[in-house]
Amino acid sequence: MNNTQDAQEWTYIIKPVSGWFDLHLSALWRYRDLIILFVRRDFVAVYKQTILGPLWYLIQPLFTTLVFTIIFGKVAKLPTDGLPPMIFYMSGIVAWKYFADCLTKTSNTFVGNAGIFGKVWFPRLTVPISVVISNLISFGIQFALFLCFWVFFVMKGSSISPKPLILLLPLLIIQMAALGLGLGIIVSSLTTKYRDLVQLIGFGVQLWMYATPIVYPTSLISEKWQWLIAINPMTPIIEAFRYAFLGSGTIHFWQIGLSLGTTIVILAIGIILFSRIEKDFMDTV
Repeated sequence: MNNTQDAQEWTYIIKPVSGWFDLHLSALWRYRDLIILFVRRDFVAVYKQTILGPLWYLIQPLFTTLVFTIIFGKVAKLPTDGLPPMIFYMSGIVAWKYFADCLTKTSNTFVGNAGIFGKVWFPRLTVPISVVISNLISFGIQFALFLCFWVFFVMKGSSISPKPLILLLPLLIIQMAALGLGLGIIVSSLTTKYRDLVQLIGFGVQLWMYATPIVYPTSLISEKWQWLIAINPMTPIIEAFRYAFLGSGTIHFWQIGLSLGTTIVILAIGIILFSRIEKDFMDTV
């Protein structure tokens, strides 16, 4: 009788993952305070004890934009669909950096947090989700920088024509976050056994950037090969971002649908694989 009464006093019972679809995603909401703590840790720790601190969030995209403008705009003379090169490159860099940061920083979830995971239980997905949210803060800072340049070029009379699609910006951000999270936790799950992936992920993301229309417009690609760049799920996102704010490029809704479907599949696979690996990853890390 006493054992029954003691059991009824528990408000939450931790159970092992028993199946591929035994995900317990509702636990993420119960541990929302922990997610907030991780977000604060990730945001503060990055530039703690640095001289410039959060200013690096502005310096990095600005410096990258200047380098791209000189190398690809002045030297290589790649076209920018009639747009000022600086705002053209910055629009791609700001959007791409959010996705790339979500991917690279979540790909180290298991290995980088093994010390915490081995001592106390909590939903492991709180860590990569907190990374995505903390990156959203840095994206907001960099997006504000982009808006400053955007307003400047608009007032200057440049050939910039914003479109109503600009209202769908939150959906584009959510898709970038979901795609980066899905791929990141897939890589994180695999790195528990294959550490080589940690070394390859940075190189792979760099190559992926050049396969995405960041430094060149899709109009530069012949119609014959348009289907090839459409396979890249980031291509429609970057194109939609540029089209919304700059009026550059053409929107193909079948490409957006393909990108969205790919994102959903990758995220679902990532969550399922992540939940399966988390129960015994300490044996391999």
